[in-house]
Amino acid sequence: MDFLSVILKDFGEWRELALVLIRIGVILAIAWGMLSLSHRLIPMLRIQLQKHTDDPEQQKRLETLGRVTRYTAGVVITLITGMLVLTELGISIAPILASAGIVGLAIGFGAQSLVKDYFNGLFLLLENQIHQGDVVEVAGKGGLVEEVTLRYIRLRDYEGTVHYVPNSAVTTVSNRSRGFAFAVVDVGVAYRENVEEVFQVIREVAIAMRADTVLGPLIIEDLDLAGVDAWADSAVMIRFRVKVKPLQQWTVKREFLRRLKAEFDQRGIEIPFPHLTLYAGQAKDGSAPPLQLLNQS
Repeated sequence: MDFLSVILKDFGEWRELALVLIRIGVILAIAWGMLSLSHRLIPMLRIQLQKHTDDPEQQKRLETLGRVTRYTAGVVITLITGMLVLTELGISIAPILASAGIVGLAIGFGAQSLVKDYFNGLFLLLENQIHQGDVVEVAGKGGLVEEVTLRYIRLRDYEGTVHYVPNSAVTTVSNRSRGFAFAVVDVGVAYRENVEEVFQVIREVAIAMRADTVLGPLIIEDLDLAGVDAWADSAVMIRFRVKVKPLQQWTVKREFLRRLKAEFDQRGIEIPFPHLTLYAGQAKDGSAPPLQLLNQS
């Protein structure tokens, strides 16, 4: 009887251990299924929402929110799974949670910038200040936004350099991708040129560009000619702008300058360069130095 009771006792312990392992396996399988489901459902939901809007800004915002939601869902599912597994192993999670609160408070004081990263990132997304695909300038760095998370923003500049900007460092967001943009152009012409003639040439180039099959769709409104903006050392500065679609301001500006240079060359309008005039001064009696002295000097 004693031998049989020992066998039954050992069998009961192994049976209990097997049940615990089975329950842990079920928890892990459910967690894996939920992770896979979230990685499939969230993109599907994003795609369906994007189909119901033609606004590029809204589509990019949905793309960014989808990535953040998928990341958040993964973290939440992992934490819950860990707590359930610990419970099945007989480890009470109440002391762990209490300790985590104290440790979290200590870490919060020691890693305030990290906490600020997440808070700033949350408000950047909620207020729709920035999302994937924008061209922005933040914390002194500018470029195309490749990724936005609750902790950092990943930018790629014109040279291809990737910048990781923590959200705590973002105090001002200069977004060049919202609604529309202006291609602002400053052109200098010689003082002897007829300003009204220059204005007419600029208007003609603007009309031709808007009639162009490639550039025309990029331009939203007609030319806004501000006029003479400044008298520089060697040139009269003329400023104008063209309202264009987002991120097209550089394309339109470069083509406008190229066409304007060709028109100026064809019509003989001088694009000035700095000039330097030497003055040799006068003698005490008011007479100028002899010409041959100037030549010798």
